[in-house]
Amino acid sequence: MPDRAAPGGKLTLVIGGARSGKSAHAERLVTACPAPWAYIATSQAYDDEMRERIALHRSRRGEGWTTIDAPLDLVGAIEALPDGRPVLVDCLTLWLTNHMLAERDIEAECRGLADVLSRPRGPWFVVSNEVGQGIVPDNALARRFRDAAGRLNQQVAAVASAVLLMVAGLPLKVK
Repeated sequence: MPDRAAPGGKLTLVIGGARSGKSAHAERLVTACPAPWAYIATSQAYDDEMRERIALHRSRRGEGWTTIDAPLDLVGAIEALPDGRPVLVDCLTLWLTNHMLAERDIEAECRGLADVLSRPRGPWFVVSNEVGQGIVPDNALARRFRDAAGRLNQQVAAVASAVLLMVAGLPLKVK
């Protein structure tokens, strides 16, 4: 892996609450770049609702996209892509959930991901949920997830060239 960003390498974090328009906006940003585009999906279809969401996202993307499923090995999926390829990772919070369910070393996984994202080799766009603006969760697992997601989002925002906060379908530039 190169020690620096490729020419034109830039990481943009698109963050927001549930149904804020994060994914659709990130897809528009990616498709403003020359094709082909890579979509790295971190979700897993555990139930009918998730299968429907995955199908909706795939149908919305259309032609020009290569979909890579990476519920756990997001770092490997990113590293395997050719330099210059526009990439959309959707989403970090599902990836984090997968690692928590697999009982992985969350802090080490997040550090490794932030390290790879700090050296974009093309226009990279990452979607994540902002989960820390609501009430304090009533159970230890939910609090652990909220805290881990907050730390991960901070790590990624720190290495990103741009951070967009989605509110009601509108992007607000944070960084």
